[in-house]
Amino acid sequence: MKHIRILGTLTFTSCLRDRLLHVIFGVSVVIFLLIPSLSLFSMRQVQELSINVSLSSISAVLLLIATLLGASSIWREIEKRYALGVLGLPVSRIEYVLGKFFGISAFIVFCGLVLGLAAAVTITVASAQYPSDLPLNWSNIVLAITGDVLKSLLLAAVALLVSCIGTSFYLPFFVTIAVYLAGSASQEVYEYLMGDYGKTVPSVIRLLIKGVYYIVPNFSAFDFKVFAIYGMPPDATGILFTLGYFVLYTSLLLIVAVNAFKRREML
Repeated sequence: MKHIRILGTLTFTSCLRDRLLHVIFGVSVVIFLLIPSLSLFSMRQVQELSINVSLSSISAVLLLIATLLGASSIWREIEKRYALGVLGLPVSRIEYVLGKFFGISAFIVFCGLVLGLAAAVTITVASAQYPSDLPLNWSNIVLAITGDVLKSLLLAAVALLVSCIGTSFYLPFFVTIAVYLAGSASQEVYEYLMGDYGKTVPSVIRLLIKGVYYIVPNFSAFDFKVFAIYGMPPDATGILFTLGYFVLYTSLLLIVAVNAFKRREML
């Protein structure tokens, strides 16, 4: 645990110094500054639009950060020979992978907190200009941001797994994007296939789509934006199911990543 904590701290510190992430944060700040003005274009739903745009911006920034960090963290250190020096110390490969993941996770949580505070200010300013008839439920907004953070952590685990297998930055990056796109649309495709249209689809294709549905992570399960925008009460059972799904799936990804990295030859 000591080595995991040290590696996690070093990874978190290196993320804070990454200039590319500074640029991403700078762009996100500009977006949040523009949200109150952009929300005025919807005269009747200023509050709803500000919440939607703010949460969508947070989701996009977190997903970009998770993909970049998960795909580049291990590859970068192997490419620069830093990993050989670390693994030459009394540090196991399991501790190395877990330290990287927890450091990236800490940075994603930190980004979610900072962006969430910026969104709170933006939503407050926008909703004060044209008060809405719908209640401004801050607990639902926190729930939506938490869902985006968990989704980003799961995506970072996917990227880290592919990075433990691949030998370049491009393979983990593009595979992670492909997994995210597939996982975001899998629920809708599955429900559509289970409807009347699914009866006309050959059984082989249906089985193939079902297999992909159960293998690819279901990112739509982490989307709670509707509850935040319209102030609807969320389903407690669904929240617990999503949390359990995150823990189980992330744990499986880390187990596979650790075993893949243990078998990897370090040249």
